[in-house]
Formats: sequence, structure tokens, C-alpha cells
Amino acid sequence: MFQVEAVEQLLIQCARSGVDISYSEALLVLGCRFSRPKMRELCKVLGEVEKRARENGEPELAVLVVRGSDRLPGDGWWTNRKSYHGKWTGEQAEKYVRRLQKKAFQYWLDV
Repeated sequence: MFQVEAVEQLLIQCARSGVDISYSEALLVLGCRFSRPKMRELCKVLGEVEKRARENGEPELAVLVVRGSDRLPGDGWWTNRKSYHGKWTGEQAEKYVRRLQKKAFQYWLDV
């Protein structure tokens, strides 16, 4: 449904602008209204975007896709964290996410 390249380019644009994007905003930009099945499909593609970033030595981009309610990534993103061992909400989670987002912002501003 979603092309990896299109999602990747959307997230690079966000990174260069220094902003995150909610799941529903991302779906709208990609031409879809929000639905759970479409969000799940987007999440699968985000996994591919992350794989490509790792292979290219780039900072992760999926950290830029967040819930509208608290501006943190969804549960699926957190389950793949090996470098984080805390709650997925709250101040500690926010600091962790902002640090990763800052890396992506800086990297894509400099490229």
C-alpha cells in the first residue's frame, strides 16, 4: 500500500524541518484517512525505513512518527528498543525520544 521511498522521503522532510508528525498526519500526507489497518500498514513500512537507515549508517526516522495525544511513538516502536528500559510514557520516555529526534534533525540538516 505505502511505498517505502515515499514514507522515507516524508520523514526526511520532517527531519529537515525539525518536526515530528502524527500517525494520522502522516496517513493524510500519504493520501489516506486514518484507520487502524492503514496505520498498521504504515508501521510495517516504518520498520523497512528503519532497516534502510541502519544499513546506511543514518539515524532512525520512525521516531518522528508519534501519537497526536502525547507526541510519543506508539507501542510497536517501543517494543524494538534495546537501548531503553523504562516506561513508554512520561518524562523519561520524552527525553529519550527527543534525544533521538534531535539526532535525526541534525543529521538531515547537515546532509
